[in-house]
Amino acid sequence: MSHSSTTIDLSVIIPVGARQASARELFLEYREALAGQPRPYELIFVLDGHHPAFSQGLAELSAEGHRFSVVQLSRPFGEATAIMAGFENSSGGVILTLPAYHQIKAEGIARLLGALDSCDLAVGRRWPRAGGLLERARRGLFHGLLASVTGLSFNDLGCGARAFRRQILEEVRIYGDQQRFLAVLADRQGFVSREVDVEQSPKDRFQGSYGLREYARAFLDLFSVFFLVRFTKKPLRFFGMWGVLTFAIGATTALILVIQRLFFDQALADRPALLLASLMIVLGLQLFALGLLGELIIFTHARDLKDYKIARVVSFPAASDAHPAEQSS
Repeated sequence: MSHSSTTIDLSVIIPVGARQASARELFLEYREALAGQPRPYELIFVLDGHHPAFSQGLAELSAEGHRFSVVQLSRPFGEATAIMAGFENSSGGVILTLPAYHQIKAEGIARLLGALDSCDLAVGRRWPRAGGLLERARRGLFHGLLASVTGLSFNDLGCGARAFRRQILEEVRIYGDQQRFLAVLADRQGFVSREVDVEQSPKDRFQGSYGLREYARAFLDLFSVFFLVRFTKKPLRFFGMWGVLTFAIGATTALILVIQRLFFDQALADRPALLLASLMIVLGLQLFALGLLGELIIFTHARDLKDYKIARVVSFPAASDAHPAEQSS
């Protein structure tokens, strides 16, 4: 374990939520795996709400002389917020997030850290992956939708083991349940993300079941990431497209009804289609106006927004310096 006089290179953040293992067992397992890597490190447990059993376990470890930090949140805010709280209290140039339960075998930590030689963010892919047919279908559907809306191919974004450079969370702010989309949001900023195969822990068995609420939240999170990735700087393209389409359908329907009234002597009264067409025209105009308002806000704050990352800057010597002119004799 690192000491205060040692420069910290690696900050290990462990967000503790509803699903958790024994604090002692988890600490000893992670400490053994981290002891084999050369970076001075710090351990930061972030308690997302009040977890008396886990807190008691940490208190016992502290009384035995083990060194780590604990960040206590006042109430549950979500895993992404817990990670950000741990990040703000960390100092390492490399960040490693690990789940508060046995999700991967600890030997995979070294593989995640080693992958940073060729990328900015490495997220674990549990392989071989346990789970029945229904679970595999659910994962496949989620990642298939993600690939269709972002163009990025990932297979296990639900894995909580990630290693990445500090600069990523300095430029990408996450909240709620966005931790699973960190690789997608980092890619949007120009960082290089990749999955690394790690062996799944035999203790990684979710005993509960996912309800309709969890699926609805996952879909809404996916939609929010789609909008953040595609239309943060171009809201008019999203709202304007749907606004024009809605307005066109409503206007076309209204025109057909007017033609039927003028040339085919069909009454307009008591026709639900007329009301529907009017509503679509108004809705289309509102969507377009919303997109235009978003564009005005983005334009006003454009100088404060940054959605790019400079990979490197190379300065070549001037021609006059590289090839000084010959003096005539």
